[in-house]
Amino acid sequence: MSSVDKPIIRTATEADADGIAGVLTALVASGKRNKPSDAAFALAHYISDPERIRCSVAVDSDGDILGFQSLKLATKNNLYGVAVGWGIIGTHIKPAAARCGVGRELFKSSLQAAQQRGLTAIDATIGAHNSEGLGYYETMGFRDYRRMEGAICKVFRISGA
Repeated sequence: MSSVDKPIIRTATEADADGIAGVLTALVASGKRNKPSDAAFALAHYISDPERIRCSVAVDSDGDILGFQSLKLATKNNLYGVAVGWGIIGTHIKPAAARCGVGRELFKSSLQAAQQRGLTAIDATIGAHNSEGLGYYETMGFRDYRRMEGAICKVFRISGA
Protein backbone atom coordinates (compact mmCIF):
# COMPACT_ATOMS: atom_id res chain seq x y z
CA MET A 1 0.00 0.00 0.00
CA SER A 2 1.40 3.38 -0.88
CA SER A 3 0.93 6.36 1.39
CA VAL A 4 -1.33 7.85 -1.32
CA ASP A 5 -3.90 5.06 -1.08
CA LYS A 6 -6.39 5.81 1.67
CA PRO A 7 -7.66 2.63 3.31
CA ILE A 8 -11.36 1.90 3.57
CA ILE A 9 -12.44 1.71 7.21
CA ARG A 10 -15.44 -0.38 8.20
CA THR A 11 -16.78 -2.35 11.14
CA ALA A 12 -15.42 -5.88 11.36
CA THR A 13 -17.79 -8.78 10.79
CA GLU A 14 -17.45 -12.49 11.52
CA ALA A 15 -16.36 -12.96 7.91
CA ASP A 16 -13.24 -10.90 8.72
CA ALA A 17 -11.87 -13.41 11.25
CA ASP A 18 -9.45 -14.98 8.74
CA GLY A 19 -8.25 -11.57 7.52
CA ILE A 20 -7.68 -10.34 11.07
CA ALA A 21 -5.85 -13.60 11.82
CA GLY A 22 -3.66 -12.84 8.79
CA VAL A 23 -2.70 -9.48 10.30
CA LEU A 24 -1.91 -11.14 13.64
CA THR A 25 0.08 -13.92 11.95
CA ALA A 26 2.14 -11.34 10.03
CA LEU A 27 2.90 -9.61 13.32
CA VAL A 28 3.98 -12.92 14.89
CA ALA A 29 6.21 -13.66 11.88
CA SER A 30 7.85 -10.23 12.20
CA GLY A 31 8.52 -10.76 15.91
CA LYS A 32 6.07 -8.04 16.97
CA ARG A 33 3.55 -10.35 18.62
CA ASN A 34 3.70 -13.55 20.63
CA LYS A 35 0.02 -14.06 21.49
CA PRO A 36 -2.49 -16.27 19.64
CA SER A 37 -3.13 -15.33 16.03
CA ASP A 38 -5.71 -17.78 14.68
CA ALA A 39 -9.20 -16.96 13.36
CA ALA A 40 -10.95 -18.40 16.44
CA PHE A 41 -8.92 -16.05 18.67
CA ALA A 42 -9.67 -13.09 16.39
CA LEU A 43 -13.38 -13.86 16.48
CA ALA A 44 -13.58 -14.37 20.25
CA HIS A 45 -11.29 -11.55 21.38
CA TYR A 46 -11.99 -8.84 18.85
CA ILE A 47 -15.03 -9.34 16.63
CA SER A 48 -17.49 -10.99 19.02
CA ASP A 49 -16.07 -9.95 22.40
CA PRO A 50 -19.02 -9.14 24.71
CA GLU A 51 -17.29 -5.92 25.86
CA ARG A 52 -16.69 -4.76 22.27
CA ILE A 53 -17.67 -1.21 21.48
CA ARG A 54 -16.27 -1.34 17.95
CA CYS A 55 -13.75 -3.40 16.03
CA SER A 56 -12.78 -1.65 12.81
CA VAL A 57 -10.81 -3.02 9.90
CA ALA A 58 -8.80 -1.11 7.32
CA VAL A 59 -8.98 -2.67 3.88
CA ASP A 60 -7.24 -1.86 0.63
CA SER A 61 -8.93 -1.50 -2.75
CA ASP A 62 -8.76 -5.29 -3.22
CA GLY A 63 -10.55 -5.90 0.09
CA ASP A 64 -7.43 -7.22 1.88
CA ILE A 65 -7.26 -6.35 5.57
CA LEU A 66 -4.28 -4.10 6.30
CA GLY A 67 -4.96 -3.72 9.99
CA PHE A 68 -7.62 -3.45 12.65
CA GLN A 69 -8.38 -1.62 15.86
CA SER A 70 -10.37 -2.94 18.78
CA LEU A 71 -12.17 -0.70 21.24
CA LYS A 72 -13.65 -2.40 24.29
CA LEU A 73 -15.38 -1.21 27.43
CA ALA A 74 -13.31 -1.54 30.61
CA THR A 75 -15.37 -3.53 33.08
CA LYS A 76 -14.68 -4.59 36.66
CA ASN A 77 -11.59 -6.82 37.01
CA ASN A 78 -10.40 -6.23 33.41
CA LEU A 79 -6.97 -7.64 32.53
CA TYR A 80 -5.30 -4.25 32.34
CA GLY A 81 -6.62 -2.70 35.56
CA VAL A 82 -8.20 0.11 33.55
CA ALA A 83 -10.80 2.31 35.25
CA VAL A 84 -14.32 0.92 34.84
CA GLY A 85 -16.17 2.79 32.11
CA TRP A 86 -13.10 3.80 30.11
CA GLY A 87 -12.33 2.35 26.72
CA ILE A 88 -9.49 -0.10 26.10
CA ILE A 89 -7.93 0.14 22.66
CA GLY A 90 -5.64 -2.16 20.69
CA THR A 91 -4.17 -1.50 17.26
CA HIS A 92 -2.71 -4.12 14.92
CA ILE A 93 -1.27 -3.19 11.51
CA LYS A 94 0.42 -5.53 9.03
CA PRO A 95 4.11 -4.68 8.92
CA ALA A 96 3.86 -4.06 5.16
CA ALA A 97 1.18 -1.39 5.79
CA ALA A 98 2.90 0.33 8.72
CA ARG A 99 3.50 4.08 8.54
CA CYS A 100 1.01 4.51 5.69
CA GLY A 101 -1.80 6.22 7.63
CA VAL A 102 -3.77 3.05 8.42
CA GLY A 103 -3.63 3.57 12.20
CA ARG A 104 -4.65 7.22 11.92
CA GLU A 105 -7.72 6.30 9.88
CA LEU A 106 -8.65 3.48 12.25
CA PHE A 107 -8.44 5.81 15.25
CA LYS A 108 -10.94 8.20 13.67
CA SER A 109 -13.48 5.36 13.68
CA SER A 110 -12.67 4.28 17.24
CA LEU A 111 -12.81 7.83 18.57
CA GLN A 112 -16.22 8.32 16.97
CA ALA A 113 -17.46 5.12 18.63
CA ALA A 114 -16.04 6.22 21.99
CA GLN A 115 -17.77 9.59 21.71
CA GLN A 116 -21.07 7.95 20.74
CA ARG A 117 -20.75 5.67 23.77
CA GLY A 118 -20.06 8.63 26.05
CA LEU A 119 -16.62 7.47 27.17
CA THR A 120 -14.45 10.01 28.99
CA ALA A 121 -11.12 8.29 28.30
CA ILE A 122 -9.42 5.49 26.35
CA ASP A 123 -6.52 3.43 27.67
CA ALA A 124 -3.77 1.98 25.51
CA THR A 125 -1.46 -0.42 27.34
CA ILE A 126 1.67 -0.91 25.25
CA GLY A 127 4.72 -3.08 25.80
CA ALA A 128 7.51 -0.92 27.21
CA HIS A 129 9.85 -2.04 24.39
CA ASN A 130 7.31 -1.43 21.59
CA SER A 131 8.68 1.89 20.35
CA GLU A 132 6.46 1.88 17.25
CA GLY A 133 3.30 1.39 19.31
CA LEU A 134 4.33 3.97 21.90
CA GLY A 135 5.08 6.48 19.14
CA TYR A 136 1.80 5.80 17.35
CA TYR A 137 -0.33 6.40 20.44
CA GLU A 138 1.66 9.51 21.36
CA THR A 139 1.02 10.87 17.86
CA MET A 140 -2.71 10.16 18.24
CA GLY A 141 -2.78 12.26 21.43
CA PHE A 142 -2.42 9.59 24.12
CA ARG A 143 -0.28 10.51 27.12
CA ASP A 144 1.51 8.37 29.73
CA TYR A 145 -0.47 8.03 32.94
CA ARG A 146 0.88 4.91 34.65
CA ARG A 147 3.25 1.99 34.29
CA MET A 148 2.83 -1.71 34.81
CA GLU A 149 5.51 -4.36 34.78
CA GLY A 150 6.76 -4.40 31.18
CA ALA A 151 4.15 -1.93 29.92
CA ILE A 152 3.38 1.76 29.64
CA CYS A 153 -0.24 2.83 29.92
CA LYS A 154 -1.33 5.84 27.91
CA VAL A 155 -4.65 7.67 28.11
CA PHE A 156 -6.59 9.69 25.57
CA ARG A 157 -8.97 12.10 27.31
CA ILE A 158 -12.14 12.73 25.34
CA SER A 159 -13.18 16.35 25.48
CA GLY A 160 -16.84 17.15 25.88
CA ALA A 161 -17.60 13.76 27.40
